[in-house]
Amino acid sequence: MHRSAKRLASLLTCAAVPVLLVAGCSGSDGKSSGDSTPSGSSSAAASSPSPTVAAAKFKKLPNPCEAFSKDTLNKLLPKVKDAAGSQGKSTDTTSRGACSWSSSDDQGVDGTQFRWLDVAFQRYDSDPTIGSGEKRATDFYTQQINDAKATQGAKKVAAVPTAGTGDAATAISYDVNKEDNDFKNTTIVARTANIVVTLNYNGAGMAGANTPNGNDLLKAAQAAAKEAVTAATKANQG
Repeated sequence: MHRSAKRLASLLTCAAVPVLLVAGCSGSDGKSSGDSTPSGSSSAAASSPSPTVAAAKFKKLPNPCEAFSKDTLNKLLPKVKDAAGSQGKSTDTTSRGACSWSSSDDQGVDGTQFRWLDVAFQRYDSDPTIGSGEKRATDFYTQQINDAKATQGAKKVAAVPTAGTGDAATAISYDVNKEDNDFKNTTIVARTANIVVTLNYNGAGMAGANTPNGNDLLKAAQAAAKEAVTAATKANQG
């Protein structure tokens, strides 16, 4: 066969081979089209180390209904209905837990002072695909603050840092009217390492009672939040 005719036949045969097998065909210069891949790149990729993150500091959570002393509960909740609290349901008590209390102090003709307190603990483990436990907790900490600021019907919203409470803490105070009662609310969000503590404390004067002082509720909530953060730390000691 003529030389040019043989070359054309060779090219047509190569073109008829499926795409996945093209690397086995030779060009006019005699070099395989698969020779452009650097030697050893596949083995280098396969041996690349998996991403790692720092281990989470805390592995446990406290019993949320035991986060406060009796003195603290009596101060925040005069005539508390159940000092043992009402524990929230959790499918994983090492990762999340909550408890709540309420009190109604009947002052006769002067009306009734109502108080509500709840605390929630959220713990995050480290995950190479998501991030460290501390980073995940920091993201949730920010989310909780934003959620508190965006409370439906909230008025006079103010946020201030709370010193000496974990690695970071913010107090959000606001007013809300519910069923013709003016409530003073405080939400404290605190983070210690990979645990986030969210505390809600509010009060209202009912049946003619005076509306409680918002600053007094704020100071009481800040002190309680410090106690809850301490409880989280103690749960991981020993």
